[in-house]
Amino acid sequence: MEAAIITTYRCPMHCKMCNIWDNPSDPKIEFQPGLLNKLPKLALVNLTGGEPFVREDLEEIARILFTKTDRIVISTSGWFEDRIIRMATKYPNLGFRVSIEGLSQKNDELRGREGGFDRGLRTLLELYRMGIKDIGFGITVSNSNSSDMLHLYELARNLKLEFATAAFHNSFYFHKEDNAITNIDEVSANFEELINRLLKENHPKSWFRAWFNLGLINYIKGNPRFLPCEAGSENFFIDPYGEVLPCNGMEAKCWLATMGNLNDAKDFMEIWESEQARKVREEVKKCPKNCWMIGSASPVMKKYVVKLLPWIIANKFKSMTGRRVCRDQMPDLNRKYLI
Repeated sequence: MEAAIITTYRCPMHCKMCNIWDNPSDPKIEFQPGLLNKLPKLALVNLTGGEPFVREDLEEIARILFTKTDRIVISTSGWFEDRIIRMATKYPNLGFRVSIEGLSQKNDELRGREGGFDRGLRTLLELYRMGIKDIGFGITVSNSNSSDMLHLYELARNLKLEFATAAFHNSFYFHKEDNAITNIDEVSANFEELINRLLKENHPKSWFRAWFNLGLINYIKGNPRFLPCEAGSENFFIDPYGEVLPCNGMEAKCWLATMGNLNDAKDFMEIWESEQARKVREEVKKCPKNCWMIGSASPVMKKYVVKLLPWIIANKFKSMTGRRVCRDQMPDLNRKYLI
């Protein structure tokens, strides 16, 4: 099971595709690190926000979580360079993903802070110099930065860094209702190019990322998910106030529910096995949103990996023989078939 811990809704960035920064959590009532002692053993924990590094007790949060999992990845803007480097020095086995939305001008425009690109890149380069292994950056693709995505991919590939992609979504978490990709053909074409470049790599992980990015094209086009959403079963989120959530993609106009608050439970399993959790999972099954975000897609990609392999093997062979993958040739997968 995987978890995402939303450490705070405070953030120094002013992103155009996310209004968390304008709806900050109250630091006086954000969860205390000790609350995380109630968690079970986990395969992976993502520490996210807001900006996790605004929390002065983030090192204590990491210390406790390392008793629950062997792998922690922190999602950050890279704004607080010194804090990040200090954390990496203390916990060199931490993973770091720096959010960069394009090259310098485009990144700073979309993230609303001048100098954000420089800080993020300096942070990555210093982590690289330190020998931190699990580092990389990610881009949230919108209408105006999909071409920059390809340049960032090449930067990541040449530095041997991880490279994560997303397309912007609407949800309670982002406080957005108007995120919509309108130049679908252009954005899809750039994702198609990324897919073909990923398939040329020698590492199988890149081939699975190609499949994930095909899922992003599918999402952008408004189609049903390739794989069933099992948020709240294969993964969960905890918000800054201790609420256990199935995902961060819910919208009040569709549905919005919590499984329970960890502050009110003796341990996590009391919530996880509760009647309220069962009701939330039933709502997940009926959710109309068809989100495609790595937090909820990755666990089911692992669960249904045998269903992914035919497309991956066939298209890796295509790539090896000089042929391209076409974004219109979607895999023959659907929820009914997989379940």
